[in-house]
Amino acid sequence: MPDIALILLAAGASARLGRPKQLLAYRGRSLLRHAAEAAVESVCRPVLVVLGAEAERMRPELDGLPVQIFENVDWAQGMASSLCAGLRAVPEDAEGVVVILCDQPLLTGDVIDALVTACGESRAPVAASEYGGTLGVPALFGRALFPELAALTGAEGAKQVILRHAADAARVPFPGGLVDIDTPDDLANLTPRPTPSGSFLATSPCQGDEGGEQGG
Repeated sequence: MPDIALILLAAGASARLGRPKQLLAYRGRSLLRHAAEAAVESVCRPVLVVLGAEAERMRPELDGLPVQIFENVDWAQGMASSLCAGLRAVPEDAEGVVVILCDQPLLTGDVIDALVTACGESRAPVAASEYGGTLGVPALFGRALFPELAALTGAEGAKQVILRHAADAARVPFPGGLVDIDTPDDLANLTPRPTPSGSFLATSPCQGDEGGEQGG
């Protein structure tokens, strides 16, 4: 199993929502806590959490979890600055990094592990989640793509790099990736139902776009 780090982007101010989406409750946990627990359940180490807006309110949500917390003081410049902050903390011996957001409530450790397996078996430069006819995060990027990630600016998200390498990407089906949270109604309308595989799909999915305010 390759050494893969993980970056959880949770620095955004959630301007469209009007309050930190990271702290919205879903099934008894905040979205931030849920995403961090999914990360910890995966094979990825270390788990690096990038906070920004209202970081002190976020920190208690991570109590007791084996994660490393970093604060991006430049979070207002956009998601790219938070991604760069996380990349700087990735160990030199890591072969790649998984990037996840905190507003995909159907994310699980198994989904993350599937990305690691797909990338290892295919030796592809990137393994991305496939949903809604496109590729997006969560996604695993090999070290060769770190410079491209670090070169992103402003509101650009990791999806920009995924799409550049889509032809060579390993694809991991993740229907739950269609569900992200931008408003309280998005969360209220989310009614999970179990699938035969034990994962969850939403009966009322709300589709968003990676790269705006998804916890970055």
